[in-house]
Amino acid sequence: MNSYPYRFSPPFFPPFQPGDSPGGPGYPGPGFPGPGGSGFFPAPGQGGQGFPGGPPPQEGPGGSAGPPSGPPPATAPQLSAQAGVYAVDPGAISGCMYRYTYMRLNSGEQFWFYPTYVGRQSVAGYRWVFFRWIYFGIDTNRIASFQCV
Repeated sequence: MNSYPYRFSPPFFPPFQPGDSPGGPGYPGPGFPGPGGSGFFPAPGQGGQGFPGGPPPQEGPGGSAGPPSGPPPATAPQLSAQAGVYAVDPGAISGCMYRYTYMRLNSGEQFWFYPTYVGRQSVAGYRWVFFRWIYFGIDTNRIASFQCV
């Protein structure tokens, strides 16, 4: 009989505190798992080619890569009367690269976004969440409308 009070034992996770990240406090090394940076997750600030190490390096205006240095505009733009129920064309959203963009999803969710990559069926960049920019990607079929400012 299992002495654990629940039906299944929980999986083992290293000690984790809010604000920790792979390679930070509570993890065995800068490249968790494995010492010396050899692992799945690159250390913070070392970039990488995907989650959670960071976005692929992209150069924006003035040679800057990464999120914008400040917050997005304080107010959301008004929904234009031209917005309809159409698939968002990646070619159209590419005009918003490295610009503050207000996104409206098919689910009704709305947020500020700063696109840094546009693919054939997806767009990636930085999303404004709880007063900070986080790296985010989404399928263009989920986008109802967008507006660059």
